[in-house]
Amino acid sequence: MGCDCESCIAKSLLSLFNFVFFVLGSIVLGVGIWLVADKSSFVALLKMVESDQLEHFTQPAVIEQLAYFLIAIGAVMFFLSFLGYCGALRESQCLLTTYGLFLLVILILEVAAGGLAVAYKDRAKTETKNYLQTTISKYYSSNDRNQSDAVTLMWNYLMSEMHCCGVEDYRDFSLSDKWNESKGSRVVPEACCVQTALFEPQDKNCPFSPTDSNSYYKQGCYDALIDWIMYNRNLVIIVAIGVGLVQLVAIFLAFCLCKAIDKYQGMRL
Repeated sequence: MGCDCESCIAKSLLSLFNFVFFVLGSIVLGVGIWLVADKSSFVALLKMVESDQLEHFTQPAVIEQLAYFLIAIGAVMFFLSFLGYCGALRESQCLLTTYGLFLLVILILEVAAGGLAVAYKDRAKTETKNYLQTTISKYYSSNDRNQSDAVTLMWNYLMSEMHCCGVEDYRDFSLSDKWNESKGSRVVPEACCVQTALFEPQDKNCPFSPTDSNSYYKQGCYDALIDWIMYNRNLVIIVAIGVGLVQLVAIFLAFCLCKAIDKYQGMRL
């Protein structure tokens, strides 16, 4: 296609942008497939690094759940970037239009979700808490390394980093059958306790007898997470706007290139 300066810039930027995401998506998808096909080599690789925390990731359940998550994310990145890259490179209106529409739908859904969350704050808060409590009641299990899964690992990491316990407080764990079956005489998980640099309770009696001084058992993670978001709200807003602008620019470039191709084909006719 003989193109003007604007069209060439749009084509180059769109090709470069989607090529980068195509490579990243391929890597993520490849790692996910590798984990599904050959868990043992990944476990052997992790065990080469001496770290107590990395040992949690060597559990089959964690690896399997992580693998499917990576495959899902990688597949979406691969598919969208493939449409955008090939559409720009081959100057295909069909591929570029499909790519632009997919991104537009995703952007509309993101804006709609944000708008609904603001308009129905109380409902959004209730639904979010219910969902988080469901992840505990259905999936949270013992902190034993032989029984940990991805959900348990996520909650333990969140509670350790955010200095909190459960969604509302430690009583949320009483709803988990898996936790009740494996907790023994523990009242709270170790992650709810004040911890050392090695992620172990400073007070060894904390899981069995939590207090305000040796644990965060009365501090819910929902409130802690909201406090963190409010404290970092400027960063959150900048990231959200940045992601939206990148999508908007990609949509704009795709449709501009489509228009240029259509104009060129009209001139040939």
